[in-house]
Amino acid sequence: MLVSIPPMMSVGSAVRIMKTNTSRKIKEQFPFLKQVYWGTDGIWSDGYFVSTAGVTPHIIERYIENQGRDDAGQTAKLFA
Repeated sequence: MLVSIPPMMSVGSAVRIMKTNTSRKIKEQFPFLKQVYWGTDGIWSDGYFVSTAGVTPHIIERYIENQGRDDAGQTAKLFA
């Protein structure tokens, strides 16, 4: 997802709003997920990737492919 946010809004706030609202809508549409994710922080993984204009689609694809993998100090190399 590529988004543009107002300059006065922090990136963290925008991500929190998107994750909260989409999680709520998904759980409304699929009620069984409330039991699946009961007691957890929700359906979204921790963290998010943010970059300014200039990031190539290839870099975004690499980030998505490596999501959820344990970081063994390779994150800095992945986007270098």
